[in-house]
Amino acid sequence: MRKDDMLVALINEAKEDVNAADEMIRTYMPFIKNETAKFLRRPVIEENDCELSIAMMAFYEAVQGYSQMRGAFFSYASVHIKSRLIDYARKERKHKNLTPLETADGDEDEMSVTDKLTDGSDHAEEFSERNAARSEIEKFTKELEEFGLSLSDVSDHCPQQQRTLEACRKALDYAKENQEILDEFLRTKRLPIAQLSLGGGVERKTLERHRKYMVALLLACTNGFEIIRGHIKLVLSSEKI
Repeated sequence: MRKDDMLVALINEAKEDVNAADEMIRTYMPFIKNETAKFLRRPVIEENDCELSIAMMAFYEAVQGYSQMRGAFFSYASVHIKSRLIDYARKERKHKNLTPLETADGDEDEMSVTDKLTDGSDHAEEFSERNAARSEIEKFTKELEEFGLSLSDVSDHCPQQQRTLEACRKALDYAKENQEILDEFLRTKRLPIAQLSLGGGVERKTLERHRKYMVALLLACTNGFEIIRGHIKLVLSSEKI
């Protein structure tokens, strides 16, 4: 089997099997780190750089969204990772109430996105924020596991159509307006589909098809997951749906 065919076979397997997807991420971690380092314009520090986690999620998304019609996989994945990292950088910039971000056009002589973000910044504050983000992601991942879910499941079940996304948002808004629903959700570890459907004015089958995604959204609205909520909004706002 040709090398390209073997890669496509791995990608197809990873689309169907979460364990295979995790293994593919581990196998190509050097590629993911290299793409992150190119964006940061310095070596990646695993303990400090949240960008690596963003790049890992972007690589997984690239695997799930890839087809041979998109060209070479690693070129496609590279563009997807860079796009996600730029989105993340913009969010961080906005969060700090700094001036609008101007991205470089690829010229090596121009200041990079990361250069502009870190120029004159408080590195101690950045380190603290990154640690907070890492801790929150770890906590969110563990709580997802209590529902039998993983971060991969969340990505797998994101709505692909605007009307579906809007339906899920209506259900989420209803839950946020009724704290007892969120409390019961956490207590029982079950998604209250009937209540969300009736209260949010959403078709039950829509919520059933996106049960895992809705679980993640509701969970993100509990226990102070402010950073996770911001990241989910960022990802959704940049999806081509």
